[in-house]
Amino acid sequence: MPVLTDALIEALRADTPGCTGPRVHFNHAGASLSSRQTLAAITDHLALEAEVGPMEAAVMAADGVARTRAAAATLLNATPEEIAFATGGSAAWGTAIASLPPLRPGDRVLVGRQEWGGNLTTLRDKAARAGAGVEVIPSLEDGRVDAEALAGLIDDRVRLVSLTWGAANGGLVNDAAAVGRVTRAAGIPYVIDAAQVVGQIPVDVRVLGCDMLKAPGRKHLRGPRGTALLYVRRDFLDKVTPAWLDVQSSPWATHWGADHGPVSPRDDARRLESSEASVALLLGLGNALEQALALGIDHIRARIHHLAQGLRGRLDAIPGVTVRDIGDPETRSGLVSFTVEGLAGSAVRARLMDQGLTLGANGVPYTPLDMTARGLTEIARASLSYLTTEAELDRLADAIARLAP
Repeated sequence: MPVLTDALIEALRADTPGCTGPRVHFNHAGASLSSRQTLAAITDHLALEAEVGPMEAAVMAADGVARTRAAAATLLNATPEEIAFATGGSAAWGTAIASLPPLRPGDRVLVGRQEWGGNLTTLRDKAARAGAGVEVIPSLEDGRVDAEALAGLIDDRVRLVSLTWGAANGGLVNDAAAVGRVTRAAGIPYVIDAAQVVGQIPVDVRVLGCDMLKAPGRKHLRGPRGTALLYVRRDFLDKVTPAWLDVQSSPWATHWGADHGPVSPRDDARRLESSEASVALLLGLGNALEQALALGIDHIRARIHHLAQGLRGRLDAIPGVTVRDIGDPETRSGLVSFTVEGLAGSAVRARLMDQGLTLGANGVPYTPLDMTARGLTEIARASLSYLTTEAELDRLADAIARLAP
């Protein structure tokens, strides 16, 4: 694996159209910038579809899609049979939750304080329909989920623990493995939303002890929108019932004998896939995965952590600017959240956009439990990539300083 030297970073940036124009991208946590190779993998297949037909092109690309699945498995330390693809992070997560056993009156679902707003809405709706409840796991002083307190909440009514591993509104990264040790000991299903982790921090599903984990391709993996990974632990498959079936998730030959017996979905994670998928996008995702693996997630992690700490230091030095990141400083991600006195996060984003600096803003609907607990309504969020340079951080900090009162 290559060390991410300045020369290599410049070569990677030259291969990334979004790094060669006048704008500077600080919204990699929303959607990152794909390489020319990833874009070519997509457009080349679309050209092939136009030439020979989409169904025929799919057959010709079967080995390429298999390589994408294998690369995803390698990234997560899973097996290819434990990997399903989805059309986006929300679709992957919703598919996973819908496949779990139905809740019953009095059941309990436990979530972390950083739970993504869409996840929380889905869980509360599912629980309300069943007469069950959703409860928040206590946090440590630094904001991370308290695994010891979680152990004290476990009883025979807890049916699910759901954890957003990396906060969407800042750099906090929960100790997902500690939560996994608790759920594994109790035999409780454990689902991880790894949207802000996969691609920038090493992931080992065996160490995590989770039953299911999802991540979109468009964020830190630098893959295309419309793609996502869904890991399903092999020994957990018998507890997973697809909300619906098609020729992909339950091929006719696997269940329909002369006696018209019961329907059985396939015996791998693809029971949660749909046959209607964009082969072109999956090939693009495969290229992005292979690029990340070739660079080494450990190297990516070290560079992003260094850059993010540097940006936090720059922002801390600006009067009227408050860095809002919490969690263990040594494990924080490349999402840097801050507020500027007198300006809403969305206003900060708009003003910086006018200066060619693209970043995100996060409000209560996206991370409602954590934002409410900390008395925040909006934050601005600069999310970094290993493609980010020190010069770009200086430019961002200078622009923010001009906004401050």
